[in-house]
Amino acid sequence: MSKISWKEYKTGNVYDEYVDPTQNLRSTNKKISEFIAKYTKRKLLKIAKSSEDLISSRGITFRVYDESKPLEQFWPLDIIPRIIQKKEWSGISKGLVQRIRALNLFIDDVYNKQNIFKEKIIDKELILKSGNFRKKCVGISPPYKVWANICGTDLIRNTDGEMLVLEDNLRVPSGVSYMLENRVVMKSVFPEIFQKKKISPVDEYCSKLYSCMKSLSKNKDPNLAILTPGVYNSAYFEHVYLAQQMGVELLEGTDLFVENDKVFMKKINKKEQLHVLYRRINDSFLDPKVFNKNSLIGIPGIFNAWKKGNIAILNAPGSGIADDKVIYSFVPKMIKFYLDEDPLINQVETFLCYDKKQRDFVINNISKLVVKPANESGGYGIVIGPNSSKKKLDECIKNIKKNPRNYVAQPLISLSTSPTNIDGKLEPRHVDLRPFILSGANNYVTQGGLTRVALKKGSMIVNSSQGGGSKDTWVINN
Repeated sequence: MSKISWKEYKTGNVYDEYVDPTQNLRSTNKKISEFIAKYTKRKLLKIAKSSEDLISSRGITFRVYDESKPLEQFWPLDIIPRIIQKKEWSGISKGLVQRIRALNLFIDDVYNKQNIFKEKIIDKELILKSGNFRKKCVGISPPYKVWANICGTDLIRNTDGEMLVLEDNLRVPSGVSYMLENRVVMKSVFPEIFQKKKISPVDEYCSKLYSCMKSLSKNKDPNLAILTPGVYNSAYFEHVYLAQQMGVELLEGTDLFVENDKVFMKKINKKEQLHVLYRRINDSFLDPKVFNKNSLIGIPGIFNAWKKGNIAILNAPGSGIADDKVIYSFVPKMIKFYLDEDPLINQVETFLCYDKKQRDFVINNISKLVVKPANESGGYGIVIGPNSSKKKLDECIKNIKKNPRNYVAQPLISLSTSPTNIDGKLEPRHVDLRPFILSGANNYVTQGGLTRVALKKGSMIVNSSQGGGSKDTWVINN
């Protein structure tokens, strides 16, 4: 059987991670490209099958919901890696740290001095009327003034090859366990590449997260735990994985109780105080005494325990005010206001539908734009103008007019493509990237992150919940 041929790999009118516009291999990826070209199609299929078998044996799964019923699926990993040069990643990492510093200062400012409103940089009503603003958090400032200790920022590469921030995920970002497991699988199926190439490791993430959690407690030997909503959550695999890797308790709300504004774990014949909690449930379900009184998965009284400093919670309640696609548009101004710096990494131009002039522009050009709900995640609710019917666009316009604060629009940016194994043949598929940033006593950025890939030809929806897959991301010195 013939070997893989890069001459057969045809890209479109976008930036491709491996091949330049003249259809020549990029010099930065040439060594890896040449290594892949040594394989036959049959061998590539065999390697792909080995990776699938390993994923199955390790139980690497995720959940999707079909007609409200959870379906367990094995994690989709494409074996062709995404390559990023170390020099480029160094600059991106600095930009991400700068960005999350500004976002955390913004959240702390909103709940305390509100200087950004006094200087009229952001309309106060935009925040106070946000569904993620928590009035009960006013006057509180967590350790190091850090509210979002764990952030998953989505990056895309535009047609010029520039990496841009698409959005920030500051509430309950997921996917890091899949980044770590992707690396384990790739090391197993491509051991010879890892022996020859210096690929930056990612396996230090769990120890960094553990240190981040410990840094938030005044206790010298704090008890740490992860709070999960339970086995039916789509990210339950990740909850279990992180708890096992860090050697901390994985708990549900019923495993905890509050006494004298302190949080305790239920143990056989005893109780044990908990000092740091990494919660994987949304604010509204965290404490039925403060937020949603019907919540059955939260811990009554935990908010007051947090407010009094008796427990640290990652991410802090109220951090969602910055996890909003409307607020996203103001981040460059936040960086200038709080840090007196220019952004080190740019973001996508965003039109705000609450502003009449911008709303009119969006409505008049909706067939050319991407419209997004301000607070949805997972790719839900997105309307891609050029790919939508007139009926769908008319419905979108109706929704914008009904609730303009809840919608933003962006130009349609063709995500970069990366070669992907499709039945033993390399074909371009659109990708994005989610690195993870930890903030506590120190900052940490993963080496690369979770590359998500739209497995359907021509699609730009990379979310696993909607049929997307993933790639291992290799940060290397050429």
